[in-house]
Amino acid sequence: MQRVSIFADGGKPKKILALGAHADDIEIGCGGTILRILEENPDVEVLWVVLGASGQRVGEATASAKSFLERARHKEIVVKEFRDGFFPYTGAEIKQFFEELKRRCSPDVILTHYRNDLHQDHRLVSELTWNTFRNHLILEYEIIKYDGDLGAPNFFVHLTESLGRRKVRILLDSFKSQLEKNWFTEDAFLAILRLRGLECHAPERYAEAYYCRKAVY
Repeated sequence: MQRVSIFADGGKPKKILALGAHADDIEIGCGGTILRILEENPDVEVLWVVLGASGQRVGEATASAKSFLERARHKEIVVKEFRDGFFPYTGAEIKQFFEELKRRCSPDVILTHYRNDLHQDHRLVSELTWNTFRNHLILEYEIIKYDGDLGAPNFFVHLTESLGRRKVRILLDSFKSQLEKNWFTEDAFLAILRLRGLECHAPERYAEAYYCRKAVY
């Protein structure tokens, strides 16, 4: 498979904005990618934004983000408390937050939800990402779930087996409140990494996948 650079100068990303509707979305969708980037270049700046968390999930989201960003020399973690499942109905407030976010950062790469995700909160975050950041590289990640909305992504990030397993280990250790759910399991998370790794012929079998809708050479 042909490798490409996503930056004109061939350099590594300097500023990353990671957006997640819920407490574990960033970790599930792009946690391995963030771990790899920071392993290769800890000077990358990461702004990690969780839009909907409450109660125990606030602490879990913060602790998990700190674990994933352990190697980052420049990081900021923001956890908001917009109501889970109701994002389209509180859209004005979330839109205002995105406008504030636009004024405070201009990232090189934005990691956000898949536009055609069947979860209404995920879709709104994706829509607002594109509405707000109109001249940025946006990669849309995927979340496995009951809805069965996995598609055919076109951008892949190879992961070593150790990074893939580290991602899953942090997920399971951080989100104790989710362990009773039948999809929140080691084999499920490793399965999607293995499937995407197969699709992109990853050297160590694991990969995360994205939808890249616009890129300029």
